[in-house]
Amino acid sequence: MVHVYVGLGSNVGNRERNLFYAYDRIITIRGIKPIKLSRFYETAPVGGPPQPMFLNAVLGIETAISPFRLLENFQRIETLMGRVRTVKWGARTIDIDILLYGDKIINSDRLKIPHPLMHTRLFVLEPLVEIDPNVVHPILKKTVLQLYKELCFRD
Repeated sequence: MVHVYVGLGSNVGNRERNLFYAYDRIITIRGIKPIKLSRFYETAPVGGPPQPMFLNAVLGIETAISPFRLLENFQRIETLMGRVRTVKWGARTIDIDILLYGDKIINSDRLKIPHPLMHTRLFVLEPLVEIDPNVVHPILKKTVLQLYKELCFRD
């Protein structure tokens, strides 16, 4: 089993209900054991067009499912929940991102792990620090707590 950290975000419709629904769908996938769900953080959108505020969370799971199979499962949930990919970084009912998959590094057209922008996003680092401050970014070789402090206190 591998520890995996999954980012959840929503800024369309009932955001809280969307996050709970995605959580419920994720933990019912055979081969996934939920470990911890962060609290929900309201955050301003980053990049993209003007849009509503987000609710974000991070879910820690254990699984033996491959990263690409997880991606397929998560994209199926996004589609089921009405996610339409028309505008990059646009508003969405749900966004499910694989942030970390153990210490694995993947750089393909379909999937990048660790998530390439996670160390620059407070809406990822803050909930991740809440559930596991000592997890190490496999490329930067720093804990998420170190990355969070660097991002919060940089000039």
